Amino acid sequence: MRTALHWWPVVAVAGLFALGWLVGKGSTPLDDDLLAFDAPNWLLVYVKAPALVAVLAVAVGYALWRGRWRLAVVAALCPPVAVVSAQLLKRVFGRGRDGELAYPSGHVTALVVVAGMVVLVAGGRLWAVVLATVAVVVGMILVGMSFHYFTDTVGALLLGSAYVAVAARLVTGPRCVT
Repeated sequence: MRTALHWWPVVAVAGLFALGWLVGKGSTPLDDDLLAFDAPNWLLVYVKAPALVAVLAVAVGYALWRGRWRLAVVAALCPPVAVVSAQLLKRVFGRGRDGELAYPSGHVTALVVVAGMVVLVAGGRLWAVVLATVAVVVGMILVGMSFHYFTDTVGALLLGSAYVAVAARLVTGPRCVT
C-alpha cells in the first residue's frame, strides 16, 4: 500500500492528461448515453459545496478532537487546493459543456478528496472505504447524467485520488527503517 502512495499521483495525473487529450472538446458515446437520462436535482445535493463542507468539517473536527493536528490541517487544506487545481486544469483542456468549462469536474474532484479525507480520518477503516467508494461512484454517475460529461468525472476521480494519495503520505510521514 505504501508503495502505491508513492507512484499513484504520477500515474493518476498522467491518466488525467491522457484522458483529457483523448476526449478533446466534445462528448463521447458514453457521455451521450448517460446524458440521455435525467438525474433528479435533489440527488445532486451531496456533490455540492454545502454538503461537502459539512462532511469535511465533521472529519476535521474529529481529527482535532483526537489530537491529530497534522491530519486535521491536511484534511482541511487538501480539498480547496484540489478544487483550485481542477479549475486551473479546466483552462488547460478548454472542454466546455453548456457554456462552462467542464474537464475535470470540480464537483467530483471535491467529492473524491472529501471522501478520501474521511477515509484518512477514520484510519482507513473498511466502513469508511465502502461509504466513500459508494458516494464517489454514485456521485460520478449522477454528475455525468446532469451538468458534466461522465468523462469529466473520470478525470476528476484521477485528479482527486492523486491528491488523496499525497495527503495520505503527508499524514503518515516518512517511514523509519531500522
